[in-house]
Amino acid sequence: MELLDSETLYEGHSLDLLRKTYRREDGTVVIREVAEHPGSVAVLAHDEEFVYLVAQPREAVEEDRLLEIPAGTLDIAAETPLECARRELAEEAEMRAEEWREMQAVYTSPGVLSEQVWIFGATGLSPASGQRDDDEQIEIVRLPPAPPPPRAPVAPGCSFCSSGGHKEQLSEWRVEHRCRIGLSVPR
Repeated sequence: MELLDSETLYEGHSLDLLRKTYRREDGTVVIREVAEHPGSVAVLAHDEEFVYLVAQPREAVEEDRLLEIPAGTLDIAAETPLECARRELAEEAEMRAEEWREMQAVYTSPGVLSEQVWIFGATGLSPASGQRDDDEQIEIVRLPPAPPPPRAPVAPGCSFCSSGGHKEQLSEWRVEHRCRIGLSVPR
């Protein structure tokens, strides 16, 4: 893909909006509005007893208390994703970790947003402190790990297995445990 033109429409604190013109591999020219973001991290911190989450107001989705894993923006020059993850875990969950593992890097909405999120696993936890932003209202939430979804044996030739009946069981499990899979949680 070749970038032919880029025009800044808006420069903001945490992202910029640009209109970009691209030539695709097949020669097609397309124009896209792109929100440029410096990237971010998310930390799945856990020990044998708890998964450590945070609940905080999220105005962009009009939620007073959205339950999330600790996360933050790569907004310090030359900070690596791992350094940012360590900082955010201390700031948001008041924890430090001895063991870190980069689990995955994902694009959250690549049709319009350049943000890449590095997701880390963090274990070997102990208390720590960090400096929160003045406007952050963060509540640390400790939840016991959710049990794994039920696993039913898949038998060759079984009409229940081939009909997708197990998917219904998994959907029911997700509804029952919705507070543990990143949905908003009322107070």
